[in-house]
Amino acid sequence: QVQLVESGGGLVQPGGSLRLSCAASGFTLDYKAIGWFRQAPGKEREGVSCATSDDITNYADSVKGRFTISRDNAKNTVYLQMNSLKPEDTAVYYCVANLQARFCGSSWRQSTWYNYWGRGTQVTVSS
Repeated sequence: QVQLVESGGGLVQPGGSLRLSCAASGFTLDYKAIGWFRQAPGKEREGVSCATSDDITNYADSVKGRFTISRDNAKNTVYLQMNSLKPEDTAVYYCVANLQARFCGSSWRQSTWYNYWGRGTQVTVSS
């Protein structure tokens, strides 16, 4: 059974950092496209980042230079390091995977492109 389980969310002050983790089970991360989405209250889901099987990374313009996606295939885990957090980063963050794709391509921002989603972890940026 394929599962994606996020952890690491919480409350942080503006300018702070958090690292989200996504533990995958039921499949191996090798040769799979995997990433992160987020959804803020009252807003649509937004693609945050996607990483290909050869570690080519993509980021939303709103997080470029502040967020870094990485993957540890040995641990079957994906990470999202979030620095210089802003109140507008407040959202539920979801780990996502497309098990039929090795590369993120032009569709990585589309929520329907991913066939597996985690349950999400809440990130709140507030003073």
